Amino acid sequence: MVATRSFKLVILLLLCTSLTVLLAESAPNQQKDTYNYDEYFVEKTILKNAVSKGAVQFQREEDGDVRECQNRSTTSFGSSKHMPPFKFRGHFSNNKNANPNLFNWNKVMVAYCDGGAFTGDVETVDPDTNLHFRGARIFSAVMEDLLSKGLKDAKKALLIGSSAGAYPAMFYCDRFSKLLPSTPRLKCLTDSGYFIDVNKNLQKGKGFETIYKALVTLHGSVKALPKSCTSRMKPELCFFPQNMQQYIKTPLYTIMSPFDIVQVGTSLGDYYNAIKQNNCSANQKENLRELRLELLSKLPNASDTKSRGAFIDSQFHHTRLQNYWKPQNVSVVNNVV
Repeated sequence: MVATRSFKLVILLLLCTSLTVLLAESAPNQQKDTYNYDEYFVEKTILKNAVSKGAVQFQREEDGDVRECQNRSTTSFGSSKHMPPFKFRGHFSNNKNANPNLFNWNKVMVAYCDGGAFTGDVETVDPDTNLHFRGARIFSAVMEDLLSKGLKDAKKALLIGSSAGAYPAMFYCDRFSKLLPSTPRLKCLTDSGYFIDVNKNLQKGKGFETIYKALVTLHGSVKALPKSCTSRMKPELCFFPQNMQQYIKTPLYTIMSPFDIVQVGTSLGDYYNAIKQNNCSANQKENLRELRLELLSKLPNASDTKSRGAFIDSQFHHTRLQNYWKPQNVSVVNNVV
């Protein structure tokens, strides 16, 4: 990836594995998907010098289960050694008709499966499993590599995180901005990661706070989280976007569904089959309505249009930009998508 023209960059923090960066030029020569003209595959690039900096990580399950972490370290969910080519599509396609706004941008997918939102920085290696929890060092190593390849010359830059990748997109949003002091237009975006802490009377699942507390403990995440947040509340609460977003100075935008599959499953329990089969009970429908109202009430202040924005749909899905975005499916009303 070289800066031979006005350098525009999209960095994606998605769900895959660690120590892997996928690079795509605006006119790549990748393997084409024969079933969809706006999709293409990108081979992985390993940052070999990252290991010398301690940037080593294996996947862990989000409930803090080290055994599950060890199991996943032998799969594509936990090791870049087993990772297949990644498919770029939707907002990350290089097809002008399918992706008119970003088709000619440089795109980098920072493959994420450290299980700790790139916040881990534990020096001690687990003696029984040889697992490392150093996601924060991975992020630093990736940024250093990209800066040397032209990122520092970017005229426009987006830091996008989907699903669990939304957390580092928030946590490192201001840091990303500071790394690019000469970039005139820079924004951050979270896609399907604005998970909320629901009313205890509504919560039927284990909830996100339990997950976050285990994550912070296992990964030693406190020092990677912004002190502006951890000085005011427990570190696990800083993982809630409703709490974290108020401490972010860089423009931040959110794409989320009140009926996000992960949010519903974690907060309300197993509604998947009932929703898919259009067979929800009256009680389930009421709970879903309440969940929607809770999300809307915990979004950023709507009056701050210069630094905050949100696109809220009502579909039962997860990760819209990568999996569901197509311009043919978009409706525009009063110049608003």
